[in-house]
Amino acid sequence: MSHVLIAPVILPAVIGALIILWMRADLLLQRVFSIAGTAALLAVAIYLNVLAASGQVQVYRLGDWAAPFGIVLMLDRLSALMVALTATLALAVQLYAFGSGWDRKGWHFHALWQFQLMGVCGAFLTGDAFNLFVFFEVLLIASYGLMIHGGGPMRLRAGVQYIAYNLAGSTLFLVALGVLYAVTGTLNMADMAARVAVMPVEDTALLRTGAVLLMLVFAIKASLVPLHFWLPSTYANAPGPVAALFAVMTKVGVYAILRFYTLVFPQDTVIESVVMDLLLPAALFTLAIGQIGIMGTRNLGRLAAYAAIGSVGTLMIAVSQFTPQGTTAAIYYIIHSTLAGAALFLIVDMIGARRGDLWLRLDTVMPGNALIGAMFFVTAIAVVGMPPFSGFIGKLLVLDATRTAPQVVWIWATVLVSSLIAIYGMVRAGSLVFWKPYGLQERPVPHEPAPLPSRGRRIPTKLEPDEHIQDLGDAASPALAAVAVGALLAGIVALTVFAGPVTQFARATADQLHDPALYLHAVLEGQEGTK
Repeated sequence: MSHVLIAPVILPAVIGALIILWMRADLLLQRVFSIAGTAALLAVAIYLNVLAASGQVQVYRLGDWAAPFGIVLMLDRLSALMVALTATLALAVQLYAFGSGWDRKGWHFHALWQFQLMGVCGAFLTGDAFNLFVFFEVLLIASYGLMIHGGGPMRLRAGVQYIAYNLAGSTLFLVALGVLYAVTGTLNMADMAARVAVMPVEDTALLRTGAVLLMLVFAIKASLVPLHFWLPSTYANAPGPVAALFAVMTKVGVYAILRFYTLVFPQDTVIESVVMDLLLPAALFTLAIGQIGIMGTRNLGRLAAYAAIGSVGTLMIAVSQFTPQGTTAAIYYIIHSTLAGAALFLIVDMIGARRGDLWLRLDTVMPGNALIGAMFFVTAIAVVGMPPFSGFIGKLLVLDATRTAPQVVWIWATVLVSSLIAIYGMVRAGSLVFWKPYGLQERPVPHEPAPLPSRGRRIPTKLEPDEHIQDLGDAASPALAAVAVGALLAGIVALTVFAGPVTQFARATADQLHDPALYLHAVLEGQEGTK
């Protein structure tokens, strides 16, 4: 039993506490310790991936209490990958927050950042359903503070909506856990899986109820339609680095779906008869709504938010197949969508800092737009899934994984048509920001008609810049911010160049995930299973 397995939870918890108790009046110390802690978390995550690469399922028993009586943390290929992805993203985005000056726009940014990492990593490593709820609450509480970082009425209003929606989800989570505990008598995921496997089919009515309730909870976290309403306003109004870190937040819900519905619930009693009937249609609608939102929005922040919704839809199409091939495509697409989504949020933040707002109009020329325009171009191609970047490869894997699905016509049609819609939306946004304003510099700007009256909502004009961009004029190091974005884009390029080895790793991860006997053997019998 390696004590390193608990480090992704303990390390950010200790650093966050030290920042609050010792360094809250010294921003320089906060930056040094927080960035060093995130870098150490990345080093630990790399080591955990080396351990998981052998195919062993490793278990850490807190207090050395055997399962199911004690709390356990679990490491396999999928959990190790998600911790590494979180740490990589967090380090790049934290450097951007330092370079852009966002970390000095409010109190306790770095402490909340570390507690957020503690919650996310704990959710990926826990082997207990109730502790999954606990880590969900830790990451959500930290995200509430990060969401309203910097203040402002629009951000505060979006934050209240975000809190209310997620509190409802947390309440539903407790209800679902209560139902499952009443049926199985345990909340250890491995023990629950063992008991569900021997449960008579005629006694699974309440179990199905618990499975559906859990699916609703995880759908809220993943932002699946129709439970997605909180995401556009939340992500569009959050500070750029916070929205970029939130790119991995939706993946926590996706991870929980993969973990529970391959381990705990047998496919012939729950997944095929209940969950798959609900999950695939929701994924298709999520993809369609997200891509249509890209085309229809007039604000770059909301464009990035709708792109995140669309990526969740594509991802969940692969997950909904609940096959090793579908899970392989999902794992590859998780990596791609996390990096591309975070890069898009950071680039949008850079655009807003230079233009003064994020509204798409013709009369604003952005200074120094060559580098940012190139980064936006690359990221847009990756986000919509055009060649040659990893988004194209990910969508090909998703389409290939659904070739034999009964709904293949609907799946392929939705993916392809929605991709065309997203391309149009990205082209329109890029041309309005980087190209057309220069063509209007030497001729009068056409008079824009007055906006139509709206019912209860004002339509922003050019005199109303996006308020959360106004305080970015004194960026600490714009070069560091650009390097951080470049690191995420380099990750997308690396994911493209090494698509073969990454896909092989994803296939091995999917095979391990779809063989729950290894997990059960390691957790319940205290012996490491290998695959």
